[in-house]
Formats: sequence, C-alpha cells, structure tokens
Amino acid sequence: MHHSHPPLPAPSREGTVVLEIGGDLGALVIHTGPELDGVEIEVSPAGRDHARTHAAVRPRHLGDRTVHCVVISPLRSGEYTVWRNRVTVETTVTVRPGQVAELRMGAERL
Repeated sequence: MHHSHPPLPAPSREGTVVLEIGGDLGALVIHTGPELDGVEIEVSPAGRDHARTHAAVRPRHLGDRTVHCVVISPLRSGEYTVWRNRVTVETTVTVRPGQVAELRMGAERL
C-alpha cells in the first residue's frame, strides 16, 4: 500500500485481540515469519479486487513464544482473495460465519 499510518502499537499479548465474529461475520488470521513484521497484507472479497482491506503483520506474545501474524476482523462470510502484492494473487481463503480462517504466508512469496 502507498499511504501512511501511525506507528504500529506494541506487540499484542494473550487476550488483547478482540475478534468480531458471529452471525454472518468471521475473521482471518494469516501467519507469517518475523521478517514480515510491519508489512501490510491485503484481502478482498473474491471477484471484487478493488474492494480491499489490509492489516499489518505484528508480533503476538503468546505465553513463552512470539508469533507474527495479521488479524483481519470482521469479514463477512465468503471467499476472499489474499494478495501477494498489489497485482499478484497469493491464494484464496474461505471465511465461514462465526469462525476464524487461518493460513500461512512466507516472505519468499512476497
């Protein structure tokens, strides 16, 4: 993305991420490696390439380990395109109502 944001907040800890799921809403978690810390990942409803939303990869402290991921919530249930960059599709994912969809994405794919 080519726009600015305020600095990212400090890493999340257990219980600090709130997901708005239920009814027709779900969420998407994209797991990455630490090399993607701060990188924005975009998703769009399938077939609506210009209706994108994005979030930045952030570290999440979970007990004795740290994971890096993007959390996008809420998303209406349905098929979503995950973008590798502004023009290249990485994959598609299904977001189901009341559930959290998960996938892994590595830096070698960006």
